[in-house]
Amino acid sequence: MRPVACRDRSVALRRGGAGILLAVLTALSTLVVGGSAHAATTPCSPDDATACLNVTVTVPGSGPAAGVALSVEGEGGTLAATTDAAGKASVPLTAAGDYTVTVDESTLPAGTVLKDPAANPAVVTVALGRSAGRIVQVVPPEQAGAETGEPDDGDASTGAETGTTGGADTGAGADTEAGAEAEASAEASAGPGTNRYAQLVLAGLVFGVLLALAALGANLIYGTTGLSNFSHGELVTLGGMTAFMAVQWWGLPLWLAIVISTAAGGVMGWLLNRVLFGPLRRRGVGITQQMIVTIGLSLAMLSSFLFFFGARPAPIVSGISQRMQIGPVQISGQSLVSVGIALVVLAAVAFVLARTRLGRATRAVSDNPALAAATGIKVESVVSRVWIVSAGLASLGGVLLALYLNTTRFNFGSTLLLLMFAAITLGGLGSPLGAVLGALVIGLVVELSTLVMPSDMRYASALVILILVLLLRPQGILGRAERIG
Repeated sequence: MRPVACRDRSVALRRGGAGILLAVLTALSTLVVGGSAHAATTPCSPDDATACLNVTVTVPGSGPAAGVALSVEGEGGTLAATTDAAGKASVPLTAAGDYTVTVDESTLPAGTVLKDPAANPAVVTVALGRSAGRIVQVVPPEQAGAETGEPDDGDASTGAETGTTGGADTGAGADTEAGAEAEASAEASAGPGTNRYAQLVLAGLVFGVLLALAALGANLIYGTTGLSNFSHGELVTLGGMTAFMAVQWWGLPLWLAIVISTAAGGVMGWLLNRVLFGPLRRRGVGITQQMIVTIGLSLAMLSSFLFFFGARPAPIVSGISQRMQIGPVQISGQSLVSVGIALVVLAAVAFVLARTRLGRATRAVSDNPALAAATGIKVESVVSRVWIVSAGLASLGGVLLALYLNTTRFNFGSTLLLLMFAAITLGGLGSPLGAVLGALVIGLVVELSTLVMPSDMRYASALVILILVLLLRPQGILGRAERIG
């Protein structure tokens, strides 16, 4: 394990690098966390004042490892725990911060050792109101050392789970070998006094509205340029990560972080069009080649986010909002505000497209760029503004979706890209209203699919919708059928 001074220096270098990368977008500060923890033997349930640290010890191919002793050390002292028959140990903590998890190797099952001895002990960051998880694999001695990783840099065995006030973990971070959790919102969980079906419908509508905000930008770009932007998901990630930095590193209030994130997305959209896609269009580069460029750009941005922020989930806020009972459903105040913001922005975009000069010019460019140019419309100026607005909408959607799903991470937007493309295809390529309708349908399908399939597979339902739409109605709900050939 690295010395503490080297580890702190590594974290500082990463934060400094992120500041250089996004210097025109935001500023950085240091998040100082700490506190004490208290051990308990009862099952842990996260709430506004409690975080849960869940450790799972498994033997690949054999099952859980019971009776493994471990310690959790923080400013409040050292807490002891032992894995149960399922190979799990849960430790409640009353303060956010970094905790060192050490596995007692002498208590491992006979004939096994740690698969990655260099990762023991490991540092896990916890936040109040959430569950953080760590997976420890034990293997026969000849298989040890197959993987190495520095836990603080986003080790694959370190994950986080999203938690609800009621203690029902809605993510699966501590139970997946890759450490990647299936994020889920508190709205999808039916608490006491709620109807499960009504709760899932509400969660689907909320998710659909927020997804529509992110998908609308990609549809506007396609409508004006014909380009399917595969880097649009990374613009969503940019919004979530910028908000995370603004709140957790910079110490800014959430509302200001939302404004900064939206502005950061707009600036990034302007830069992408000015530096990259504008010159490509002027040189006559085809749409297919430009689409390949967006794929490369997506990979580059994804790798940059992973390098600067690591693989760990990055929650924007540390606590969870109080949920309100409305008839047979519950919804958090945070989700209500997010949906309100999204609806206002969507209405504003609809008004601009329908009633303003810029909106009419945008629709003209979307219908026929050559004819629009012949009538005096500055096509490149319109396309530049569309890029700015689209990227700003993506970043704003990224913040609101991160708040809804309780976390963000380096691949946050890329995991939602399939859902956005499915919504755009379902609603109709190039149709803004179609993107909104498609997103609402996708949101409902994603949440209601958990009635018949595991939560981890809920995003796969969007792929089924995408295939069915392409087979039965390729132009989508509001799209126009076109003759080919």
